[in-house]
Amino acid sequence: MDTRRKIGKVFKSMQVLEGAGVLLKRAFGFSQLPLFDPFLLLDDFRSARPEEYLKGFPWHPHRGIETITYVLDGSVEHADSMGNRGVISGGGVQWMTAGSGVIHEEMPSGNERGEVAGFQLWANLPASEKMMPPRYRDIRSSEIPVLRLDNGVEIRIICGRYAQSTGPVSGIAIDPEYLDITLPPNASFTHGMPGGRKAFAYVIGGKGVFCNQDEPFGYDTEGVSYFDMESSALAENGTLVLFGDGESITITTGADPLRMLLISGNPLNEPVAWHGPIVMNTREELRLAFEEFQNGTFIKADG
Repeated sequence: MDTRRKIGKVFKSMQVLEGAGVLLKRAFGFSQLPLFDPFLLLDDFRSARPEEYLKGFPWHPHRGIETITYVLDGSVEHADSMGNRGVISGGGVQWMTAGSGVIHEEMPSGNERGEVAGFQLWANLPASEKMMPPRYRDIRSSEIPVLRLDNGVEIRIICGRYAQSTGPVSGIAIDPEYLDITLPPNASFTHGMPGGRKAFAYVIGGKGVFCNQDEPFGYDTEGVSYFDMESSALAENGTLVLFGDGESITITTGADPLRMLLISGNPLNEPVAWHGPIVMNTREELRLAFEEFQNGTFIKADG
């Protein structure tokens, strides 16, 4: 029996305007439910133009989700209504569990050349944990294990496990795996994972072939517009590959290297009621959350 995963669908990230006027690329979100369950959204905020990101994301609430911010270059300063404050930078990660509710702001800053590079992933919380006390896990780059395989493949383990190495984040309900993987030219990498998990890869540099599917139009592709008919066997920067079910994923490169974020988790298979930064299970829970935000009872005493 062939247990190798095949490509389920390919998406090209699209520009959106968020926060106070931040121009970023959205790899998936909102309209793709429930394709990515338990994940909700992935934003790519790489830019060399300060006017595209400096307005940032002023004070806003979150409830019922986890936000995972991975900053490769530049920095993101964050603060919240409970007095927490910090800076994510240089390959660092903030894993924020909003739980019952936080009100916070996130303000990107560029490096000395005015460049910022980072990604924010939203993961859903199960119904049983949506009202848990909020928590933060701030991870420095030096805390993330880096493995270098004999064929030159490099793996940064943010969450999950590869070989005998385990990432610094654990105890998450959906049992996520979050790997930053770089393949040199003319290399192949196969990664095993249990069946039933939702898995996708987001290409952040170079290009490569996924699942040995090297025929254009061999799978469904969602382009930037209805008239975007370009289709290539090579997935390149800004392309997201959603995998079908199976127990392993294979990626190969040709003349170019490839860098990607490989992410997987166990689906929740629960109803989703989602509006803006708040994700609950029912419309009534959603209504209550916004009502509490308006009347000042959004932040709970045990949070």
